[in-house]
Amino acid sequence: MITTSEVTDLPTLMIPDTLSIDLSDRQARMKLPSRGLPERPPAERTRDFNEIYLPVDEAWAMYEASRCIQCAAPAPCQLACPARNDIPRAMDLIARGKFLEAASVYRQTSSLPEICGRVCPQERLCNGACVRCRSGEPVLTGALEFFITEYERRTRGVQIPVGDTTGHKVAVVGAGPSGLACADQLLRMGHWVTVFEARAAPGGALSYGFPNFKVPHHLITDIWNSLTQAGATYVGNTSIGKKKTVNDLFNEGYDAVFLGIGSGIDAPLNLPGENLPGVLKATDFLVRANAERRILPPRQRSEPHVGQHVVVIGGGDPATDCGRTAIRLGADSVACIYMYTETEIPGRAKDRRLAEEEGVNFIYLVKPVRLLAGSDGSVSAIECRRITLGEPDEQGQRHPQELPESTFTIPAETVIVALGYYPDPIITATTPGLRTQNWGLMIADRDTGATSRFGVFTGGDVVTGPDLVVTAMVAGRKAAFTIDAYLS
Repeated sequence: MITTSEVTDLPTLMIPDTLSIDLSDRQARMKLPSRGLPERPPAERTRDFNEIYLPVDEAWAMYEASRCIQCAAPAPCQLACPARNDIPRAMDLIARGKFLEAASVYRQTSSLPEICGRVCPQERLCNGACVRCRSGEPVLTGALEFFITEYERRTRGVQIPVGDTTGHKVAVVGAGPSGLACADQLLRMGHWVTVFEARAAPGGALSYGFPNFKVPHHLITDIWNSLTQAGATYVGNTSIGKKKTVNDLFNEGYDAVFLGIGSGIDAPLNLPGENLPGVLKATDFLVRANAERRILPPRQRSEPHVGQHVVVIGGGDPATDCGRTAIRLGADSVACIYMYTETEIPGRAKDRRLAEEEGVNFIYLVKPVRLLAGSDGSVSAIECRRITLGEPDEQGQRHPQELPESTFTIPAETVIVALGYYPDPIITATTPGLRTQNWGLMIADRDTGATSRFGVFTGGDVVTGPDLVVTAMVAGRKAAFTIDAYLS
């Protein structure tokens, strides 16, 4: 039974009288409905960039975790997690009020649990695999993950255990999710780690692309502070591949190099009118709208201007983030147009639901044809055609086909292009022996991070293309273990 006597080390814990659950009774736990993760009303949250969730307490966490029926190992939720978090073990500890122990369970397999718990598409991963989906709502594993690991930061802090010094120096290029995770593991192994980043502050897209309402930016600061306390050195405003190359890093005494540079170059629209005033690239728009001014170069410190009518071209998570950001910047109407159906859209369903609540209109099976200029020479509308999807080909893909006589226009004073991203080619162009493939993606072993260049390792979006934060984080951790073996 859950009682207050089991959590006497938490004096602020408030347990409702109705919460008396026999944790050995799986049938009783199956009958518990989820209390959900409360959200601020849309009309309130669109007035600022603060987090959308309302605060929850320890009693909420214990109740929600007690809904886990402890499936036999390996549990479906754990198998569906790219990090292989021991979710059932964490749920059991949370249900018993052992919050710090639960946080330690997450940190055994994840370097960014506070982030992944927020941004992972749980409906396609752990939640989607939860057996409770067969008869109701799954356990809110993501919310519990970030709640419990932030609880740990508040109460005792997060200290990275540092291994005995090996004397080996490793250069980590890129301070995004893969680079931070790689540095985290290398420090635990006793290596000296220097993180090089093209921007002023660490975090990569987490700091410069993700809106604060999606990932509170103070979390990235907290994570980096833990790394610096463990001995990591940060070198910002340094783009490897230009004035300093990978070869230079080896010449400076680094024994291995990890490339976690991500994919940050916007894919072009390749349509007439894409260079009109008022047409913005998603990366620049999100950076100027969401990143803290103090970490931006002067040219990006001005907030982007949006007109009354905004159209976002694209359907992934960055497109959704652009739409929600435009609403907060004062747009009267925001539409996201996408060539396929919602079934094919790569973004997170939960974020689309939040965006729709906030006023973003998703229009599917629409193909932009050209951007039209108004009397002042700026973009004023998008000419589009409606499409249908053909039968699946041998690879199962359904290709779009334009419908005849279906041309129409959408008014737009601001158009944001969010079609995807490519890696910056500068590193591969200046690193002899580093092989790439389509779109400049680096060729590397997915299990080890080893590249074609001896001593150079990589992982994350620069290998896979734009993907999940958790997959980039896992790739950085895997590469760290390979680097450690290589140095040994």
